[in-house]
Amino acid sequence: MRVIFVCGGTAGHINPALAVAAEVRRIDPDAKILFVGSGRQLENRLIPQEGYRLTNIAVRGFDRRLSPAMVAGNLRALKALRQAFSESDKILQSFAPDVVVGTGGYVCYPVLAKAADMGIPTFIHESNAVLGLATKMLAGKVDNILVAFESIPALRRYADKTVYVGTPVRGDFGRLTKHDARLKLGIDGRPLVVSFWGSLGAEHMNEMILDFIEMNARSRLFNHIHATGGGEAVHKALKDKLAGRRVTSPLPQWIDIRPYIANMAEVMAAADLILCRAGASTIAELTYLGKPALIVPSPNVANNHQLKNARRLEAVGGAVVLEEKDLTGEKLYETVRRLLIDLPGLARMSQAMKSLGVSDSAKRIAELIFSAC
Repeated sequence: MRVIFVCGGTAGHINPALAVAAEVRRIDPDAKILFVGSGRQLENRLIPQEGYRLTNIAVRGFDRRLSPAMVAGNLRALKALRQAFSESDKILQSFAPDVVVGTGGYVCYPVLAKAADMGIPTFIHESNAVLGLATKMLAGKVDNILVAFESIPALRRYADKTVYVGTPVRGDFGRLTKHDARLKLGIDGRPLVVSFWGSLGAEHMNEMILDFIEMNARSRLFNHIHATGGGEAVHKALKDKLAGRRVTSPLPQWIDIRPYIANMAEVMAAADLILCRAGASTIAELTYLGKPALIVPSPNVANNHQLKNARRLEAVGGAVVLEEKDLTGEKLYETVRRLLIDLPGLARMSQAMKSLGVSDSAKRIAELIFSAC
């Protein structure tokens, strides 16, 4: 078995591909696997870290805004796309895959389109509630469209080749029970709230969380682990601002502020409530674990897809959605407080969130890959 995985840009594209690759290797330890990416920092770190070979293709995204700069940028993107098709052809000829699987990002289009033209079985996986541009462009070309959400209107015309599989999560998720995770982290009997706003953090959300942290320091209502994102500089800036507020200097032991959460599977397992964005990778983890969430979708994403993702979770009762433009630290704190004191409500949210997860998503996709060969 020889498989090419194509992904680029974000954890929401990379992590599902890594999860499926691990399942392919579990089924066939001799499988040959190649990843094709777009050369961005995250894929260059995560993919080799898991022991996979990575080849990058230079590809640019298209700008959908109307401006003179957009025209010039899109001309450069078209030139890069022509080169990407040429590079894709060389990679496919050299590696000779039995199947090609894309999980999102602009780099998927030239590789999967070329593979489809060559008659190689192809799959595209869409992790969001709305189609990304690569999925839209490839829907008519690939053999199968794999989706994380059921009933995506844009795919009705391709119903015969659309398969609901959920979104795979990394293998370290689900290994610890909530009880064991809390013991390992040393969490006391109070609830644990976990907050993070993405790998790059969010300046406005980190500013807003100052009031939230201060209110919890006074009330002592819950344990709190917060990841600032943005590296050590952002982390230090937030802690310096907190130090200027007498109630939070020094921080009480039940408030833990970190640049990032390295042991995310462990921390999420221990959590009673998670405050986060609505990226595809995060949603897959929430639904897999069945974790109640208060979601603040990022307003700075293509096609406002995070809000649409979040509304799908909210519709079944698994999440509460607050838009960033309407948010204050006090409103966030009061919403969290109301959720935490309603234990039956949290239990219902957990069950609703779990109902959207597909616990064997990686296995389902791997089986489809093997059946295509």
